[in-house]
Amino acid sequence: MQPIVAKQILPWFGGSAAVWTTCLVFFQSALLAGYAYADLTTRLGPRRQALLHVALLAASLLALPVLAGAGWKPLGDEQPIARILLLLAATIGLPYFLLSTSTPLLQAWYWRTFRSAVPYRLFALSNLASLIALLGFPLALEPLFELKSLGWAWSALYALFVLLCAGIALFSLNGFAGQAKPAAVAVPPPPAARQLQWLALSAMGSVMLLAVTNHITQNISSVPFLWVLPLALYLVTFILAFDHPRWYARPAFLGALAGLVPAMAYFIPSLELTVAAPLYLAGLFVACMVCHGELARLKPDPRHLTRYYLALSLGGALGAVLVAIAAPLALPGYFELGIALVALAFVVMTGVRGTARWLATLVAVATLVLVVRGGAAYVKDVRVMERDFYGVVRTRDHPEPVPYRTMYHGGIMHGGQLLGDSFRNTPADYFGPTSGYGRLFGALHARRPARPLKVGVLGLGAGVIAAYGRPGDTITFYEISPRVVDIARREFTFLADSHARTQVVLGDGRLSLEREPPRGYDVLGIDAFSGDSIPMHLVTREAMAIYARHIEADGVIVFQATNRYVDLLPVVKRLAAEIGLEAVLVSDSTQASEGPEYWYSSTDQILVTRNRKLLAAPQIAEAAAQIEDRKDLPTFTDSHHNLLRILK
Repeated sequence: MQPIVAKQILPWFGGSAAVWTTCLVFFQSALLAGYAYADLTTRLGPRRQALLHVALLAASLLALPVLAGAGWKPLGDEQPIARILLLLAATIGLPYFLLSTSTPLLQAWYWRTFRSAVPYRLFALSNLASLIALLGFPLALEPLFELKSLGWAWSALYALFVLLCAGIALFSLNGFAGQAKPAAVAVPPPPAARQLQWLALSAMGSVMLLAVTNHITQNISSVPFLWVLPLALYLVTFILAFDHPRWYARPAFLGALAGLVPAMAYFIPSLELTVAAPLYLAGLFVACMVCHGELARLKPDPRHLTRYYLALSLGGALGAVLVAIAAPLALPGYFELGIALVALAFVVMTGVRGTARWLATLVAVATLVLVVRGGAAYVKDVRVMERDFYGVVRTRDHPEPVPYRTMYHGGIMHGGQLLGDSFRNTPADYFGPTSGYGRLFGALHARRPARPLKVGVLGLGAGVIAAYGRPGDTITFYEISPRVVDIARREFTFLADSHARTQVVLGDGRLSLEREPPRGYDVLGIDAFSGDSIPMHLVTREAMAIYARHIEADGVIVFQATNRYVDLLPVVKRLAAEIGLEAVLVSDSTQASEGPEYWYSSTDQILVTRNRKLLAAPQIAEAAAQIEDRKDLPTFTDSHHNLLRILK
């Protein structure tokens, strides 16, 4: 259910990786509420507990089907975290809450019926089922079925679950087949210190899950597959830790963690996929294996299992809130992964004794030093660093090869401006005269010297495209992040200096275009990015239909295809061909210039149009290249887009 709902609402909130972490906050909080309910209702007595649960199960059927309606789409001025949490509570809230009660309630009823049996292994079985469902989404369900169909199918299966769970609740009152129940033996509850250990270990595992997920998705792409991998590893560690003690070889895992934690701290500044993804996924697995293995070693007598599961869920929710909500509010940059690694190292240090304590102390200190070193590099020479739901925006001045101010989103540069009065309003970097944008505007100005242009751009960045505006032109930027808009106006002068009339529409660009009547753009630029990744909802069949509605008959759609990990060329080629448009690639491979005029960066931009005469203009034709059509690649749609097929 988690990837189904998250994928449905992802396009509504700009495709931001924070959508998934906010969803995890909700799901962890619902789990906490379910476990708290299980712990509290065990004190009502078996009969009242069973009747209450059956009544709630019946009421939850009124919430079906669970997919959110279009009325929940944001208008652009809402607080996204609150909107997402409210949306989830209204659509999936009660069913998910009742599902969350299953693990402690069913095990408590099991214990009530067969007191001689130990039910903790059922927790491993429950997590195994979750893992199968989670992996089944990107590998089997997502490629074959639309989200609406999956939502209805899930709702039907949930109704079956309601019947089964209600039957078990009522049947457990009298036992199964007359099973004799041994007399209960009073066992004192675990001390408060032990319960705090449960809480801390559970929270640490949750913090690592969200921090690693953030680090990967913000720099590659925010898609379900990259959400699923870390969560799958997280579940695997629960399965192994609670299935049997033999899976948690304590010395081996502690030794592996001693090497991985400093390595992860060292590579935080690195954005190389081949290094970062394997390292952080391996580190997450080992870290969670240690946290959950220790939790399994500390499990109490089954008479106190509801309190134990309550502590686990409270820790999970606390960890999710710290990373997804507290960190963006309290930290100006992406520092949570480094903080999590330091905390993990010190938590492990306090849990070992003897000679191992000295090694753990050394690892903790080394991790702290490496994290501080990486953080210092992250903030070095930064003029402005601000954060909101959609990411961290920084600006930095570079003195060479010419004075230049850049804007960064996450760890990726997204344009900038040459400094000095003689360079004001001079397009450079990804948008220089030899880029796809530069060549397109040059050709349009040559062909239509007296005709004003109407330009729309999804993604503001520093506002460099405004530099191509002439008197009479209008340029409309669609930007989802208020921070980006504010910094573009404060740190750069393109919006103020442009000869065109400029305006900024706040909100997700695709949703904004959905609501607007056809704008008749001569140029529509798709230049929205989250870190290094273009949100996938901007390169689907449905998105392309919206773009085509807003351009003139001979207008041009420009896709910024520059990134390190995802090959968008065949995706855009297929989308263009479906609606009778031609797509060509314009690559600008000019390196940083030492000359006085411009500073360029290598960039790839795709021009999509039916205007063959424009593509034949010398400025474009000399740099344009055909894009290979991959016959094996399905057309990307809102319901189906497989990132694995286009990873570089």
